[in-house]
Formats: sequence, C-alpha cells, structure tokens
Amino acid sequence: MASSCSSDGKHFVSDPKTLVKNSLCGLAIANPHLSFDEQQKVTFTKDLADLRKKQVTLFCGGGSGHEPAHAGFVGHGMLTAAVSGHVFASPTSSQVLSCLRRVYSEEHGTLVVIKNYTGDVLNFGRAVERFKSERVNHDQPLPKVATVVVDDDVGVVNPNDDEEGGVGRRGLAATVLVYKLAGACAAAGGSLDQVKAVAEYAVSNSFTIGCALNAASVPGQGMPRSLDSDEMEIGMGIHNEPGFATKKLQPADVLVPDLVKHIVGSVPFQKTTSSNTKRRSVLLVNNLGATSNLEMGLVTKLATESTRAQGIEPVRVFSGTYMTGLAMPGVSITLLMLPDDDAQCTDMLNLIDASAYCPGWTNHAHVVDAGSTDEAAQGPKIQIKPASDPIWEHVISEAYSSVVAEEPQVTLLDQLMGDGDCGHVLLSGATAIRDAAQATQLPLNDPAAALAQISSIVEDAMGGTSGIIYCLFLDGLAQQLRALNISDNSSLSPQVWGKAMLGALDTLYQYTSARPGHRTLIDALHPFALTLSESGSLDAALEAAEEGARSTAQMQPKRGRAVYVQSKDNVADAGAAGLVAVFKGIISALRQ
Repeated sequence: MASSCSSDGKHFVSDPKTLVKNSLCGLAIANPHLSFDEQQKVTFTKDLADLRKKQVTLFCGGGSGHEPAHAGFVGHGMLTAAVSGHVFASPTSSQVLSCLRRVYSEEHGTLVVIKNYTGDVLNFGRAVERFKSERVNHDQPLPKVATVVVDDDVGVVNPNDDEEGGVGRRGLAATVLVYKLAGACAAAGGSLDQVKAVAEYAVSNSFTIGCALNAASVPGQGMPRSLDSDEMEIGMGIHNEPGFATKKLQPADVLVPDLVKHIVGSVPFQKTTSSNTKRRSVLLVNNLGATSNLEMGLVTKLATESTRAQGIEPVRVFSGTYMTGLAMPGVSITLLMLPDDDAQCTDMLNLIDASAYCPGWTNHAHVVDAGSTDEAAQGPKIQIKPASDPIWEHVISEAYSSVVAEEPQVTLLDQLMGDGDCGHVLLSGATAIRDAAQATQLPLNDPAAALAQISSIVEDAMGGTSGIIYCLFLDGLAQQLRALNISDNSSLSPQVWGKAMLGALDTLYQYTSARPGHRTLIDALHPFALTLSESGSLDAALEAAEEGARSTAQMQPKRGRAVYVQSKDNVADAGAAGLVAVFKGIISALRQ
C-alpha cells in the first residue's frame, strides 16, 4: 500500500447539482447501447422493449459516487437498468418506481437488487409496493416482482446487529457479483424464481471487508474528515462511514492477510460456511476509487495467497474497479464461497464466466492451465561457474561505497531536472552487484563472463532507461573482451580496458542516439574510455570523466527526460554524476 495519502478536494465540476446527470449523460454518449432518462436519472438498455419479451429483467441503483456501480453494469448479461440518486444519497421512491415501470417484464417478471442501506431499502421497497398496489384494481394477477437485499459487509461494529432488529450489514462490492450471476441466469432463460435463487445464493455466501487510507472528498462539500498520513482505517464504508478500527499504516504483506483472516473469522462467514468441505471461492479485489493499478496488482497477489493460506481455493479471481467510494484511496476484498456439490459449483462458475456487455465489466477468458509444453521457448540455460577474485571483489566493494556516498547528491540533481530516482536506481544496481559478489555468485576469474552476469543483475535491479543503458554497455564490453580472447584477468591492462570500452560504446550507439554534448552519462563515459585507451592512465581517465560530467551543467538537454524540463544553469546531469561515482570507487580500489 502507499505510504501516505491525502486529498486536496479538487474535482472536475461545473455545478455539483448537475454533476450526476451530466456524468450519466457522458456514460450514455460513450456507450451507444445505453439510453438515459435525465428527469428520473434512469440508465437502461436501448433494446429494452425486445429484452422484456425475452427474459427476466433486473435493475438496481442507489446513490451516485460508486461508479461504475450501478449504471456501468447496465447491458446484456447483467442489469437491464439502473436508477441513480444524488452523490451518496438514495434515489427517491418515485425514481425507483419509474425505473420499475420501464423495465417490468409482464411475461417473465423483474428482479430488484437492493443494497442494505436504510434509504435504499425504504425507497426501493416503497416503489415495489406502489407498483403492486397500482395493479390491485386491474383485472390481472399481481405483478411478478422479486427483491433481494445485499448485505455482504463483515466490517460492521456489531456482527449480531442484524439479529437484534438493527440495520444489519451493508451492501458492498459483492452486489456486483449478484448482478453478474443473476444477469447471466436471466440471459440464459432462467425463470424469475431461478434468477432470484441464484441472487440469494450470492447474497448469502458473499463476505466483504474494506480498508481505506483516507476518506474521499465529495464534490461541492470537500473532505468530511481526514486520516493522518500514517493512518489507515479498517471497515470504512463506501459513503465515508467510519470503520471499526483506525491503525497505523501497515505494509501490504501484513495488512492484506489480516483482512482475509478477518473475513474468514467473522461470525457471518463462520455461520454460513461451517459445513463447507471443499472451500472453493470467487475472489473479488475491488478498487475503492483512488488506488493505483500498480498497488492493485500487489493487493490481488497477496489476497490470492492469503485466501489459499486459509485453506480456500480462489478458482476465479477478479481485480479492478467495481464499486467505489468516489476517489477513496483503498480496497475491498470479497469472498464468494462456492457450493460443495461439483455440479452446482460448475453451474455457478458458468454463470460467472458468461460474457456480459456493459462498460463496467471486463469479460475474462478462463483458460485451464495444462502446463507449458514448449521447453524451447525458455531458451538454453547458461551455466556459469562462480569464482572469487580479491581484486574484483575489492573493486566492486569500493564502487558500491562510492555510490552510497554520492547517492544523495545524484538524487538531488535528478530532482532538479528529472523525476528524482536516478540516485536510488543506481544504488539499487550497485547493491545487487555487491551482494552477488559477497555471495560468490559471479565468475570473477573470467572477466567477460563476469560482465555478462553483472549485466543481468543490473537489469533486474535497476530497470528504467539508465538501467538498460548500463546493460547494453556491459553486454558490449563483455563481447569486446571475448573478441580479444581475454579469458582471465592477467591479460587486462588499462589500455585494453579503454579500447574495449570504446568498442562497447559502439554497441551502445546502435540503440541510442545520445552522443557527447547531449547532456547524458555519455558525456562522462566517452571521455573516460577515450582517455584510458590513449594514455592508459586511470587518474587521467577519471579526471576526463569528471570534467565531462561538470560540463553537462552548461549544456542544453538533447536526450533523456530533462529535455522536457526547463534547463537550469549549473545543474549537472545526474546520470553523468552517478557514473563518475562508480569510476571513483573503481579507481580508488585499483590505486590501493
């Protein structure tokens, strides 16, 4: 998880009063299969008239601010329509009634999905009863309307509240799984009773817990409250309701297993699944609105591992943005437990896997893992024979120490002209090489092989543009030494190193247009290699590299990220400065 999070309350808004309507208009514009009733704020499928004749229809709704729920799940295979209230406010019963009148299927019936919030339950319930009462005086049977109330939250303060006549558990991200299962069953021709039964199974067997790093800012209202930068809240609701615990920020590999344990240890989970033996589940990892995709991948991995650690196999894993709390920095985790009976489990998974065509749902292709049969695709395994060498080990150690000493200055230079990571990335590479040398993992008695192995280490440890530049140069250097038949360290002299480095530069130049004078690390690397090849003097080569790095302070950037930043006088290139730090350490070791 991120180390801190805050919100300044900024939003793209013209008028908070018309935000919901205009947002839903935009949704309909971007998705031609949708129509939108602006007055009642009802989003529905354009082929509704035909759909009512074919299948059970279903709809849901609630306060806005949870996008893509609910309107984003309107489409074939999921909802027929959705009705929207103001931000975090239930639609009125009149709005819900207008939606029910619009979508009701005389032949097949209609399922109404309701999240367990007081406003939603009352307004949706009144609309259903008004709809039924409208037909009392008509000479026709009572309408076929069924309702289900979703209450998957296991983060309530009192887990027994629902047994004492209280409001019970809230409806959270599992609502989307109810749409998916019930919608697929309806699309497959299921009766109203069958569609309702599938929905009720999902409701009864789904369990969700949320965690947020901060509350969400509400357009036109700002932040209702704010957590400190080192705090997080467990069980925060999707309307900014306080959770059941505020804790110090934890690493994701501590937090996520605890969230899964909370689900599995909750009273509702234990009561419902106590007889389960096969313990299979659908896992839904939901972005509450402002969590990066990078973090979502981490949470998904940890949630999957943590679910398995609890003896539950997640046979389907979904990760994405399904039900948000506006731009809330947080996640929720949902477990939908599957039936023990294999045939029933297969039926449920077929409904999960069935395609749905709506903007909020991504169709996932489920592929059975039969294992790789293409061993050649892995390529030949390169066998290396690690060996120690005191000179190489000393050089690597001194280069590492020099990078450690210079890293703050390199980072500062990059903060002024780049994204501020150059020093950290360089130190990461130096650390990985030092660790490999200390663990005797490098063939230090064979310089070409050692450089090739170091290149691989650098690629894994550094990444980014600077990392690949180092790798290309090291690859070229290894090839130059092999071409010179240098098979051990005894044949190496400073001039041989210099000539090999010039050859490696030619390799690098095949893939980058950066040249001396472009304000990059080349401005330190080229003069070092040239001076070393011509003079054989380590000190002269270092002095040339230092002068080259200093000269970048007066250059106009022509390559690299600094091209996009206004040039600052007397600010040297961070990459060149970092390379000089490496050279300083190497030459310091060789002088001793």
